[in-house]
Amino acid sequence: MDRRSIIKHAGLAGVLAAGAAPAVHAQGASVRWRLASSFPKPLDTIYGGAEVFAKKVGELTGGKFQISVHAVGELMPALGVVDGVQQGSVEAGHTAGYYFFGKNETFAIGAAISFGMNTRQLNAWWFEGNGKKLTREFYAKYGIVDFACGDTGAQMGGWFRKEVKGVEDFKGLKFRIGGFAGRVIERLGAVPQNIPGGEIYQALEKGTIDAAEWIGPYDDQKLGFNKVAPYYYYPGWWEGTLQLDLLVNQKAYDALSAEYKAVIDAATAYAHIDMQTKYDARNPTALKQLVGAKTKVLPFPKTVLDASFKAAMEIYAELDGKNPDWKKIYDDYKAFQKDQILWSRFAEGRFDSFIQSVKLP
Repeated sequence: MDRRSIIKHAGLAGVLAAGAAPAVHAQGASVRWRLASSFPKPLDTIYGGAEVFAKKVGELTGGKFQISVHAVGELMPALGVVDGVQQGSVEAGHTAGYYFFGKNETFAIGAAISFGMNTRQLNAWWFEGNGKKLTREFYAKYGIVDFACGDTGAQMGGWFRKEVKGVEDFKGLKFRIGGFAGRVIERLGAVPQNIPGGEIYQALEKGTIDAAEWIGPYDDQKLGFNKVAPYYYYPGWWEGTLQLDLLVNQKAYDALSAEYKAVIDAATAYAHIDMQTKYDARNPTALKQLVGAKTKVLPFPKTVLDASFKAAMEIYAELDGKNPDWKKIYDDYKAFQKDQILWSRFAEGRFDSFIQSVKLP
């Protein structure tokens, strides 16, 4: 059986199970792409998702398909990735869709929306439900093909210079928060700040902002936020998970052979799971170290969660009435989420609540 047949018949599951499939199209034309990331190199897990993807593409093609990965600022700013890919300045980008909600709020749905789905639920919707179909239709309007390419899991609620006791503490709060969630906290009286990850520490240290969220313990510890803000809140209700995307210029994608398109599928799926498992493996140790360094880890008061949920649902209802792109995708997303919540209450939800209530020997 030749290499093409191996890929065809083994399928994605076989590729991922093997870790590195036999090289395909080894005699085919060489392809060179550039990929612009929205993330800085020191964040080895989220920035590293693009490197994992690019490396796997090279492995699966015997080095014939090479993708150079460029950190934020090397080719374009974090919020320039969609434009760069759309215009063909680069063939691909690795980013979070919700960064571009200013273009259209719909960009946020496949990434993370407040009180949205968790990792497993979003994976189920995107890969097995209508998520991929619907987001692909949306991105096609921008001349882009999107692929799930990384997942952070549920995120923390961020670092605060002062303790949060209720909704009133959000009044006038200058809060660095990613993506669409800024519109929600505005309704609580906060002032959202859209600051790239590499600039958050300095803003917190100088008091330019009062609070900031990024991802979770592993990345947050690397960025040193605990040194300038003592209160670490949870959960990040705006990110029950965050799905990262590989965005590919439509013309560049169409120019690929069928085999190379299959490689993109396999490599993004590999990178997607790789990032998720890295965060799950590394966050516990980082959290323990942060607590050991006197970080005060606290839950958001229920009054804050209730007010935030109410504000988010009001915004979604408003968007349903004025943004047809949003309504088309969110209607499907919401129906899928309701079923997922129903199911998760039973086997897994009950198991999780019990095992978290006991002490393992």
